[in-house]
Amino acid sequence: MSAKTPLTVKGAELLRAELHELKTVQRPWVIGAIAEARAHGDLSENAEYAAAKERQSFIEGRIAEVESKVSNAQIIDPATIDADGRCVFGATIKLEEVDGGAQVTYQIVGDDEADIKLGKISISSPIARALIGKYAGDIAEVQAPGGVREYEILDVQYI
Repeated sequence: MSAKTPLTVKGAELLRAELHELKTVQRPWVIGAIAEARAHGDLSENAEYAAAKERQSFIEGRIAEVESKVSNAQIIDPATIDADGRCVFGATIKLEEVDGGAQVTYQIVGDDEADIKLGKISISSPIARALIGKYAGDIAEVQAPGGVREYEILDVQYI
């Protein structure tokens, strides 16, 4: 995988923290659980052993996945972006729904960081794609499941 995946500084920190947790806490724990299950004798009918081996497989797979994501990340610090007020990756954008007047604030982040409850939307989401390249005062048309929704961009920040 040669293409770099955009990631905010905060997203990269979270991935590194998860990797550290997997390697220093979860991996040693599961190795201990396997050893303890082995001590119980016959492995062919040992549910604890099977569960621990399955957990180990998951942990090792996740470690490989997170290491790959970190090594292929293009880390972007929104605070250092000079995009002249344009909506770009990492920007925090305040929007107002044209019809209802409801205001929302979103930060455009990488796929792994997206969490709508935290106001973080994926760069590949329909709303982020509609916002990219626009400025405060522009109207973004978003193709939503219920039809087209229009949002006025109130403010663009790089924080």
